[in-house]
Amino acid sequence: MQYEADRGYLIVAGTSNDVDYVSCAETLAKSLKYWHPDAKICLVTDHENYANPLFDYVRQFPQGNTGGWSTDWQVFYASPFHETVKLEADMVVSGPIDHWWPLYRNKPVWISTGARDFHGTTSTVRHYRKIFDHNNLPDVYNAITYWRVSPDAQRFFNNVKQCFEDWDKIKLNIKLGSDEIANTDLIYALNSNDFVTPGTGPQIVHMKPRILGTSADNWAKELTWEVDDGVLRINGHNQHGFVHYHQKELAQQLGQYYD
Repeated sequence: MQYEADRGYLIVAGTSNDVDYVSCAETLAKSLKYWHPDAKICLVTDHENYANPLFDYVRQFPQGNTGGWSTDWQVFYASPFHETVKLEADMVVSGPIDHWWPLYRNKPVWISTGARDFHGTTSTVRHYRKIFDHNNLPDVYNAITYWRVSPDAQRFFNNVKQCFEDWDKIKLNIKLGSDEIANTDLIYALNSNDFVTPGTGPQIVHMKPRILGTSADNWAKELTWEVDDGVLRINGHNQHGFVHYHQKELAQQLGQYYD
């Protein structure tokens, strides 16, 4: 495969009727550039003629936007980098993250496992992970995924594509899977045994209510937050690394702090 740069970050932002993922991607790119001004960033989207100096590269989905999670496998073919870290769009970077590259390189594909609450503690809440536990699957979060151009990485993403296409058959052999809609974390988990190092590496701060212990679905209505010198602070706790803020409507407000 041809590549145009040695390494960089890739963000996916496809068209959605409900969410402005491009706005989320722009906020994430701003926070990345805040901490790492020389970082190369690629946006993968189906927005035609989109251009923004925040992004060093803008790529279309090679096979078009097939809808939601099922487009994910295309990132391997869209990335302009020899080494890529794919990040979910609705995140911000709260502190330096480039020091993780040597860890990623231990595997041809590396996928994060586990998630933290805003106190910085790895969550033990399994409400959102029942199907993983019932099937003894690794607790992966595709929100941070690394790969380098290699046969192993190509095989992984081809398998991801195949699982999405064959999901109606695959789910019949999965406990609790009969009514489950295929999602990227679950599909990655089915293919990731060689590509995880549980308990090691960066984790997202996951701002979902059961993990946070909040009563409101929208955590921003119950917890206070601010951004100070690029660091997101929630209820007085400085956040570190990748924060999956989850409430997409916060994107523009958060982005103002990284302008």
